[in-house]
Amino acid sequence: MVTDPPAGRRVRPREVREDLHPEEDSAPVTYRDVLAVREFRTILAAHVLSVAGGVFAEISLAVLVFRQTGSALLTGLVFALGFLPYAVGAALLSGLADRYPPRRLLVACDLLCAACMALMAVPATPAAALFVLRFAVASIAPLFTGTRAASLADILRGDAYVLGRSLVRIVAQSSQIAGYGLGGLALVWLPPRAALCVAVGTFLGSALLLRLGTGDRPARAARAAAPGTGATRRLLGDPRIRALLLMWWIPPMFFVVAEGAAAPFADAAGAGAAGFGLFLAAMPAGTVAGEVLAGTLLGPAARDRIALPLAAVSALPMAAFALRPALPAAVGLMLLTGACAAYTLGMDRWFADAVPERLRGRAMSVLGGGVMTLQGLGMAAGGAAADVLPPYAVIAAGGAIGTLSVLGVLRSVRATGTGRSYRSREEVTT
Repeated sequence: MVTDPPAGRRVRPREVREDLHPEEDSAPVTYRDVLAVREFRTILAAHVLSVAGGVFAEISLAVLVFRQTGSALLTGLVFALGFLPYAVGAALLSGLADRYPPRRLLVACDLLCAACMALMAVPATPAAALFVLRFAVASIAPLFTGTRAASLADILRGDAYVLGRSLVRIVAQSSQIAGYGLGGLALVWLPPRAALCVAVGTFLGSALLLRLGTGDRPARAARAAAPGTGATRRLLGDPRIRALLLMWWIPPMFFVVAEGAAAPFADAAGAGAAGFGLFLAAMPAGTVAGEVLAGTLLGPAARDRIALPLAAVSALPMAAFALRPALPAAVGLMLLTGACAAYTLGMDRWFADAVPERLRGRAMSVLGGGVMTLQGLGMAAGGAAADVLPPYAVIAAGGAIGTLSVLGVLRSVRATGTGRSYRSREEVTT
């Protein structure tokens, strides 16, 4: 466990980049210090564009499919394909994240996504092809997010990396909330295919920012011995990395059960469309608030100390739905659930310490692919269960089962210690 660095002086951007571990620096790092790094600002701006483009594309494609087919099931499949192909992409493409220069890979992913969306916007594209293209975009996503997450560790070091990851998540949550609202408004004036063209522009803009505003670094596999076959299997075989991956995967899978049951819950509460939207926005808003408070008010050691306790209680507010709360109380409970996600700031540093640099891109791709795939399954399970059970009971069950599951994972996280052993073994063997 690291100790909080003493207050007294501001870290200059140059120092943020040079220090590997927060305990080696004598000054605290802040969000302002991280934003002072020009290359990180470029990545963050590109992230805003790509998230907004993805949201625009998802809404536009859903409307387009519904107008072409009139099928609610196929329209729902558009949203499901935003989650489930992550497993395919993570399994098949994650190794590329360490084999090619990160800037080249990030730009290529953005251009491929833009090309897929441009084909979606062509009037002659049949409905079946729309689903194939949607699957392709979602399969590319884990490679892109894993490569970008690994690149942050080349740009930001120590606690600056943790706060940089936090800012990326904050921007993603905020951009999704704003993107769904703006996307819905845009479709009032624009036909779906024109809105898809807007999404093409955002991905091209992201590619341009990354090409011109980030450094041209060599592939991580070129900085050390190239990873051999079975690298993913070796990552999953290490007890510490496996425990941390489960800690990333399991809580969100149960959090989204509430989102899967949100529509029937709002209907049962007599809240209407406005209440439905408020309920859905509560957990992302709580997540943003929790991360900002933890990143601003707490130092690295304090964030380490609260990580496991926060994770342990993170799903308990959902279990309180057994009391059949009214909409205002339900929104408050979802805010609390989101705020507990501040445990991820501690998890970021532990995971970065546990994974060797030459496998960092693969590890981050596997992490992201698992999170999104299990969230898709959790959301689908919540919606299916709410068809046969009262929605408040479904959410409460998700909270109770989720809490028990997380407690089991936490035992493994505690048992595997500080997480430096895997990196040491890899460096010795190479």
